[in-house]
Amino acid sequence: MGVPERPTLLLLLSLLLIPLGLPVLCAPPRLICDSRVLERYILEAKEAENVTVSCAEGPRLSENITVPDTKVNFYAWRRMEVEEQAVEVWQGLSLLSEAILQAQALLANSSQPAEILQLHIDKAISGLRSLTSLLRVLGAQKELVSPPDTTTPAPLQTLTVDTFCKLFRVYSNFLRGKLKLYTGEACRRGDR
Repeated sequence: MGVPERPTLLLLLSLLLIPLGLPVLCAPPRLICDSRVLERYILEAKEAENVTVSCAEGPRLSENITVPDTKVNFYAWRRMEVEEQAVEVWQGLSLLSEAILQAQALLANSSQPAEILQLHIDKAISGLRSLTSLLRVLGAQKELVSPPDTTTPAPLQTLTVDTFCKLFRVYSNFLRGKLKLYTGEACRRGDR
C-alpha cells in the first residue's frame, strides 16, 4: 500500500479534529461539500433519536424547549436566494444549539438516568459547533445583507418540544432537511 493522497489524508485528519471542536485550518475549504462529512453528523443525530425512542415514553424535559420548525416548502425554498437559505440555516443552527444547551442544563438538574443522554447531548453540541465552523468556511453569513429597499426575511418558524426524543428528532430532521438542501445548493453554485 502506498501513502494516501494528500486530499484524502486531509479529509481523514479533519474528520478526526472536527468533533473535538478544534478549528481545522488545514482542512480543504469546502469540506462540507463532501457528502460523507454531513452524512456522519446526520448519522449521529439519527442514533441519538433512536436511543431516545427506544425508551418507553422517552425521557421528558422538565420544561418545553423552542426549536426550529424543520418543515420545508420545497417550492418556496427553491425560489429563495442562497443567501436567504444561509440565514435560515444559521438561525436554525443557532436555535438548535441553544436548545441542546438548555436540554443539557435541564438534564444536569434532573433525577433521570443521564449517562446515555449526556453522551448524545455532548455529541450534538460538538456536532453543531463543527457544522457551524464548516459553514463559516463555506462562506455562509449569519445575517442577510440586503439593500434598504427590500423586505426583511420572514422570522424563523419554531415549535416547542417536551421530550429528548422530539428534540433529537428535530435535530436529525434539520440536518437531513434544510442544512443538507442549503449545503447542496451552495456547493453546486460554488458560493463561498
